[in-house]
Amino acid sequence: MIGAYLPGDSSVAFKEYAIPELKHGEVLLRTKASTICGSDIRCIYNEHLGKGPEAYQQEMVAGHEPAGQVVACGPGIREFKAGDRVVIYHISGCGVCNDCRRGYQISCTSEEYRKAYGWQRHGGMAPYIVAEEKDLVHLPDSLTYADGAQVACGFGTVYEGLEKIGISGNDAVLITGLGPVGLAAAMLCRCLGAKNIIGIEAMPERIEIARELPLRKGDASIKLFDSVLAAGPDNEAEVRALTGGHGVERAVECSAHHEARLTAIQATRKWGKIVLIGEGGTLSADFAPSRDMIHDQKTLYGSWVTNLWRMDELLERLARWEVHPEDLITHRFGLEDAAKAYELMASGKCGKVAVCFDEELEA
Repeated sequence: MIGAYLPGDSSVAFKEYAIPELKHGEVLLRTKASTICGSDIRCIYNEHLGKGPEAYQQEMVAGHEPAGQVVACGPGIREFKAGDRVVIYHISGCGVCNDCRRGYQISCTSEEYRKAYGWQRHGGMAPYIVAEEKDLVHLPDSLTYADGAQVACGFGTVYEGLEKIGISGNDAVLITGLGPVGLAAAMLCRCLGAKNIIGIEAMPERIEIARELPLRKGDASIKLFDSVLAAGPDNEAEVRALTGGHGVERAVECSAHHEARLTAIQATRKWGKIVLIGEGGTLSADFAPSRDMIHDQKTLYGSWVTNLWRMDELLERLARWEVHPEDLITHRFGLEDAAKAYELMASGKCGKVAVCFDEELEA
């Protein structure tokens, strides 16, 4: 089969890969959708940033946000069977360290066995994927493969962060950085009951997308955001003006920009909670812990990806809420056009970008 890998110079290359014989506990999936994550761009596509066991392995099939259908099972399979629709949790851990036993394979401590799909083992930018059964989650029938692909990383990551700070109808919410992760945050906050959702974004194309997107495609009565602001020095004052002078109860930082992080903290009201989701970057040198957090009794969380059981729970809830993460996809490409897909995602002038196969390419 032909698969795509990332040389690390803002290009995409292709080569022929053999489909290996399935080992104990492994399944073969027909890839249906593989979405592109911002971390793919920052850490692999533009350049290879990882070191040691975290490093991208040369010529490894890219793509750590895949969903597909089981077509064959190796020996020892307990739960899944041919024909099942599944999402892959994108880190395969050792299964026995403390973090893996909590379900957080993302934090697996084994240098030998922790391997990320699309980084240290083959991922979703190919027609077929070999996955371990323990990394699979059932995809509800009412959700598409493109829905499931986003839960594999982006939506799962957001959901974890929102569960840490808690979101309800009592909360006004600020979201900084309105790329795919920020849009996912808005969709989930709306489903969890938030009534006043404010977004901040620097890129005009993303501001336009955020202002137009509804919660459910075809129903313009409920928008993802109540207000979308252009990033600037007056953002804290603007957010407070939209919240009766108080600031928001909850803030979700998705941009990794140092000034946006400071805005998220400063625009949160007393006793509020903030979660940092966007990776990389620093915190503004203007951050003053006593002034900006301690004296106002604020709580700041860091959150990285999610666990297996919460990913399973999220898929169930998305089906119940009748919302579709695929509605955030602005562009779909076939595998042969993967270079265009990565180039577009790297430009930032888009929502989510997906490489699709079979029925998902035709959607």
